[in-house]
Amino acid sequence: MNKQPMTLRATTLIAALLGGLIAVPAMAQAPAAPAPLQAQPAKKSAAATLAPIQGAAYAGKRLVTVGDYGTILLSDDEGKTFRQAASVPVSSTLTAVHFADDKNGWAVGQWGAIIHTADGGENWSIQRLETQEDRPLFSVHFTNAREGLAVGLWSLVLRTQDGGKSWTPIDLPAPPDGGKADRNLFRIFASAKGELFVAAERGMVLRSADHGQSWQYLNTGYKGSLWTGVALKDGTLLVGGLRGTIYRSQDDGRSWQPVVSGSKSSVTDLVEGGGHVFGTSLDGVLLDSTDGGASFTWKQRDDRLSLTAALWAGNGLVRFSRHGVIADGQGL
Repeated sequence: MNKQPMTLRATTLIAALLGGLIAVPAMAQAPAAPAPLQAQPAKKSAAATLAPIQGAAYAGKRLVTVGDYGTILLSDDEGKTFRQAASVPVSSTLTAVHFADDKNGWAVGQWGAIIHTADGGENWSIQRLETQEDRPLFSVHFTNAREGLAVGLWSLVLRTQDGGKSWTPIDLPAPPDGGKADRNLFRIFASAKGELFVAAERGMVLRSADHGQSWQYLNTGYKGSLWTGVALKDGTLLVGGLRGTIYRSQDDGRSWQPVVSGSKSSVTDLVEGGGHVFGTSLDGVLLDSTDGGASFTWKQRDDRLSLTAALWAGNGLVRFSRHGVIADGQGL
């Protein structure tokens, strides 16, 4: 099967994912069938807040982050301090997290892992792990505590209607420009109307109006990869990706307009809060919009530390990076 060339984000994620974080049992010298891979739990570390963070979400008022080495961090003071989760059953990279309520949450990542918490992120259990094929999941979204979707490499879409006890693959239609449905799906997000959107490769956004059962392709006019997206409170859709690219729609994705971000730094996350829309980017660039994403200003950290995610907490923006949580006083 011909696979799409890896984008920078896919390459970055997969390079992290292939870090050998699932242990292989020792093999006897005599020829034998390969032993199955065994998941190893994440280790506790005093330096956990410095681990690369890939995604963040709210569990009620609690902030929860996920990242490399199975690191999951929790904050109950609006991001001022973080502590490590009590137990995480995998030490492989986790790429995204989403909560349906203040207790039930799901994280996804390497080896197609899906893990679940029922206590706000303190303790997690494995719901899915495909050790025969490392086809990572990049994003997850739950409408409620029973209905959810996870998306990932080569058009992988998984759907659950029982809180993750079982996951059913969803076949996507062929792209409008031909070929197989094998594009990387990077970020799934929902509008206030309940419609689902996925930011993907080749400038495509996928849309579902039936809770993920069927999908259609929306062409933004861009030809590169889109890594992230957000639906604003007023219904505006924003997607962002390679080289500072941002596109905006005010008609549920039927048409898209390019937005000048002013930066060539690839956009990793978009978040609304405090009357602003913020974008985190590689090379330490933070984007800021005060007009609903119609235009942006930007500033860059002196150390150019790559920003990976953000959450609006209280009266400020909590930022995350390849070196963990960015504390107040560390620039930007």
